[in-house]
Amino acid sequence: MSKVKVGLVQMSCVKDKQPNIDKAIREIRKAAADGAQIVCLQELFTSLYFCDVEDYENFKLAEAIPGPSTEALSPIAKELNVVIIASLFEKRAEGLYHNTTAVIDADGTYLGKYRKMHIPDDPAFYEKFYFTPGDLGYKVFQTKYAKIGILICWDQWYPEASRITALMGAEIMFYPTAIGWATDQDEDTNKEQYDAWQIIQRSHAVANGVHVVSVNRVGFEQDGAMKFWGGSFVANPQGKLMYLGSHENEETTVVEIDTKKTDHYRTHWPFLRDRRIDSYQPITKRYLDGE
Repeated sequence: MSKVKVGLVQMSCVKDKQPNIDKAIREIRKAAADGAQIVCLQELFTSLYFCDVEDYENFKLAEAIPGPSTEALSPIAKELNVVIIASLFEKRAEGLYHNTTAVIDADGTYLGKYRKMHIPDDPAFYEKFYFTPGDLGYKVFQTKYAKIGILICWDQWYPEASRITALMGAEIMFYPTAIGWATDQDEDTNKEQYDAWQIIQRSHAVANGVHVVSVNRVGFEQDGAMKFWGGSFVANPQGKLMYLGSHENEETTVVEIDTKKTDHYRTHWPFLRDRRIDSYQPITKRYLDGE
């Protein structure tokens, strides 16, 4: 199957988990009614973005994967015949937590999970307090409709991650995301930051010749100190925007992707063919300082 309809759910969240899960399910149903075959939810969709503070109480939000949320979503996937990409706060063991995305196939089968590899530690994004870096490596999942690669938010700044995922055979790359602006920030800085975020992901589409789907949350959190900028999008293998979400609104959108375009673009722009893999060993160094 080369033509795949992808659903993006850009939504705001509240403190309690169940209303967020209920909303996500309503939006999955809406996307499926519009023909979606794969539906991607935003990063950590079951809660507010709790990493704005270092608070031990927030560890209570974590759950096993598979666990309660995948058990709630699996019958929905089976009923609607859709693949669901669900970003969750994983409790792996006592005192061991990950930022993890679960993939549920269209028959309700739990296919597996990807654990976020790159963990930020910035003001209002204190993820190192909560998450252990992923140890499963980069992952692709053969779903009913396409072989998909999953990366999560901060991973999107690293071309190495997208390259490896593409080399593993990903036909579409998905980025569940939670990123926003400080509300006391000027508009020029806001634009510069959003543009950089979008451009880097579109560049992954170009460099690897695959479609990229990025799904962000929207709305004010942290008592109004942070505005998540939405702006979810789909880029084709040349980086052209096929869909661009607003910065303000909750939106559920379905976009048709033709994965056969990868062969066309990789043939006419043969970046993979011309890679000099014999020369890339230095990339494994932290920095090339002459030592």
